Amino acid sequence: MDLGTKAYEQVDQIVQTNLKLVEELNNGFHDQDEIKSVVSQITNEKVDSSTEIRLPFWTDFGRNLHIGKNVFINGGSMFTDMGGIYLGDRVLIGPNVTIASVNHNIDPKTRRNLQLKSVYIHDNAWLGANVTVTPGVVIGENAIVGAGAVVTKDVPSNTIVGGVPARFIKTIKE
Repeated sequence: MDLGTKAYEQVDQIVQTNLKLVEELNNGFHDQDEIKSVVSQITNEKVDSSTEIRLPFWTDFGRNLHIGKNVFINGGSMFTDMGGIYLGDRVLIGPNVTIASVNHNIDPKTRRNLQLKSVYIHDNAWLGANVTVTPGVVIGENAIVGAGAVVTKDVPSNTIVGGVPARFIKTIKE
């Protein structure tokens, strides 16, 4: 997405609206119904009643964050979602997790332009505390990402990964 284009201006309008909502959400006490109501406004999609979101909750865009049913998002998590972030059902997000679907160009002349690549976290996946997921990554069903990992490549279903960068640890047997 290039700076100075009509699309970029529209994105900026959404960002400004949602920045206010995110700040209001993170300042003061809110029960789960209030949190889900505000996050529903931010994402422009109804957050299911089975989902639990702990504060603070951060997103830089909001409209491309899609949250499944029975999801748990712990406090301090950041969703850089302009490229799209999809959380399946029963996903567990540990504290201070960062999921990014946006990157920048290497070329210094166009570095402020954005590269958008969706991130998919499939059903029943678990991201431990302080995990970072980079743009374009797919985390498979039932996968576990160990605390502190930086995920730069897809994680197959039923697999545990950890480390920096995240590497295969073992297969989960059902």
